[in-house]
Amino acid sequence: MKATLIPEQSTTSLGTPLTSVLTFTGFLGRYFVSFILQFQFHKALCQAANHTGPLHTCDIYMSKEAGAKLREVLKAGSSKSWQEILFNLTGTDKMDAGALLEYFSPVTTWLQEQNNKTNEVLGWPEFDWRPPVPEGYPEGIDKIVDEAQAKEFLSEYNSTAEVVWNAYTEASWVYNTNITDHNKEVMLEKNLAMSKHTIEYGMRARQFDPSDFQDETVTRILNKLSVLERAALPEDELKEYNTLLSDMETTYSIAKVCRENNICHPLDPDLTDILATSRDYNELLFAWKGWRDASGAKIKDKYKRYVELSNKAAVLNGYTDNGAYWRSLYETPTFEEDLERLYLQLQPLYLNLHAYVRRALYNKYGAEHISLKGPIPAHLLGNMWAQSWSNIFDLVMPFPDATKVDATPAMKQQGWTPKMMFEESDRFFTSLGLIPMPQEFWDKSMIEKPADGREVVCHASAWDFYNRKDFRIKQCTVVNMDDLITVHHEMGHVQYFLQYMDQPISFRDGANPGFHEAIGDVMALSVSTPKHLHSIKLLDQVTENEESDINYLMSIALDKIAFLPFGYLMDQWRWKVFDGRIKEDEYNQQWWNLRLKYQGLCPPVPRSEDDFDPGAKFHIPANVPYIRYFVSFVIQFQFHQALCKAAGHTGPLHTCDIYQSKEAGKLLGDAMKLGFSKPWPEAMQLITGQPNMSAEALMSYFEPLMTWLVKENTKNGEVLGWPEYSWTPYAATEFHAATETTDFLGMSVGTKQATAGAWVLLALALVFLITSIFLGVKLFTSRRKAFKSSSEMELK
Repeated sequence: MKATLIPEQSTTSLGTPLTSVLTFTGFLGRYFVSFILQFQFHKALCQAANHTGPLHTCDIYMSKEAGAKLREVLKAGSSKSWQEILFNLTGTDKMDAGALLEYFSPVTTWLQEQNNKTNEVLGWPEFDWRPPVPEGYPEGIDKIVDEAQAKEFLSEYNSTAEVVWNAYTEASWVYNTNITDHNKEVMLEKNLAMSKHTIEYGMRARQFDPSDFQDETVTRILNKLSVLERAALPEDELKEYNTLLSDMETTYSIAKVCRENNICHPLDPDLTDILATSRDYNELLFAWKGWRDASGAKIKDKYKRYVELSNKAAVLNGYTDNGAYWRSLYETPTFEEDLERLYLQLQPLYLNLHAYVRRALYNKYGAEHISLKGPIPAHLLGNMWAQSWSNIFDLVMPFPDATKVDATPAMKQQGWTPKMMFEESDRFFTSLGLIPMPQEFWDKSMIEKPADGREVVCHASAWDFYNRKDFRIKQCTVVNMDDLITVHHEMGHVQYFLQYMDQPISFRDGANPGFHEAIGDVMALSVSTPKHLHSIKLLDQVTENEESDINYLMSIALDKIAFLPFGYLMDQWRWKVFDGRIKEDEYNQQWWNLRLKYQGLCPPVPRSEDDFDPGAKFHIPANVPYIRYFVSFVIQFQFHQALCKAAGHTGPLHTCDIYQSKEAGKLLGDAMKLGFSKPWPEAMQLITGQPNMSAEALMSYFEPLMTWLVKENTKNGEVLGWPEYSWTPYAATEFHAATETTDFLGMSVGTKQATAGAWVLLALALVFLITSIFLGVKLFTSRRKAFKSSSEMELK
């Protein structure tokens, strides 16, 4: 390439006069080259001027010899090669920094001395440090403002993300349905690839300034892409984070509780069945405590590190901690205040249900195990986490002689299978004019626990494979009514996937996380009605009277209302862990404080910080935010009320069944099609006609039950709440045991043993009475002191 010639009289952007020597350095990085050469020239000219002393003191002023040398260089112009011109002037044809280093040698020596004194670090190992941006400094002045370019970028992202996300989801599916070390490694590898993709496109998204873009969709996607989530972590910590999550979830999924005879029980179905069906206090305790020892306690140390890395990722994404990031997904500045308001609206209903159920458990297990003014032992409510109480309906059924809505006997009698349950759910959705399950769903879903010995993650979940055709469910389905409801819940997720599958990949999500959970549950509110169960031949008859209604509402409340405080406290605990309000050495204590505060429950055996009871719930080790379920349990009743209105329903809300209503289906389908493309209040507005979360529809649904509970609790003189909050069943048992013993000479012994001992001492006293009355007095004093010491110890 020809060098660029520059006229002698021009100047550079640095304001430095140019010489013709730059004619041969024009395209070689002229400024860098000139800063080397000028010192070579200076040294040669100083030598011609016979300068002696340090080079930096040289002045060639009035030196004809130096001028003659320089004149020869200037005259040559570009008629000779630059190497030849350089040689004629300096005696070498190579550029050399030696003259420059000689010129600055004194200051170099001084700088080394100064830096050594203050132990300065040479270089900049903290290369990613940036100074704080001054307040008011204009941002984004170097960003891309071309909207057309942004759209091209997002089109590229969408097509590449589908490939990468599909590959990871496939690997995750293989691992979850066949837990092996090899499958785990493949899943982690694909997760890392997905994270690299997220980083690449997230950083590119941050280069755009969309403030003046006309298309709100472009702005919304760019904003979402700019949050890198866990991918923001350095690669080594990202690998550690992913490994932590897979290790914790694996520990949870393969945990088993073993008896003394070496028979071991997994959570599903064994321990779940014990909690649901057993009424033996100690058998329930065995399953409850055993599961926590086998699962939660083993992941406590890993969880602490997980918290550190989660918070670091959140900070790298611009959030104060991971809890703040989770809450940001709801795009509501007042989200925490809104939740508290909802909870307070619902609390009276829960307190009345709690008091009523506590009385029923008192009647079953007695005063030794239940206090009518205290919290309820957590293992007696039919569920491993006491999040649903529906399995103890037989103990709390308001009217035993009235109709009980339970489809399980009919399902078993008629030979229902898991596949039949999913087919029935599909018929419900299509009756509303919604999309049927694609063939891939039936071919690839895992709807039963494999019988080939594979370890699997049994926790029910719905999967979107991001290719707009492959959607699956993973569930170890049991043929009963509870799982029929779960099937509809998971199918609701898949229906949501199907409705928004043509949205850009960034919008293939619920309007907020609670929306996704609510869709399937809305269907379940219709499916569980006596009217609907009768229509699909799972209930012989529909009995319409107050007693049957109260029984039905009680069965629903044991699932929905009992869940609400648990759904609320799960992330209350995690948010406080993330922001530091709960310290590492009080994880378990604060967990039980929240369970006492909101649920009115206590552990059935003593707990300590050696335990990690939060980790015995799947969503904790699996890193799944939980407040979505609380939100969904509220808004599903808002949806239900709106859909029932669209279906033309008249009568009490709890009797509504939207089956076969195309009008209700269209209303719901239109909202689902939006995915995450609009803020959730717009989707709420589309379904309900107003944009806010409200508990009014829920309270309306349960109004007949609330009225009945208030009357029943008043009649029985129940205390609402748990004023004897420090009561525990193990303390009561210890007190009961203590009343059957007595203190004798500082020892705790049986009453008969103490009596026999007293007679022995009396005989000895008679033998020695003549010799030492004084010793007898001392013995009596000693016994008094021993008794006092033992009593004080017992009180402590």
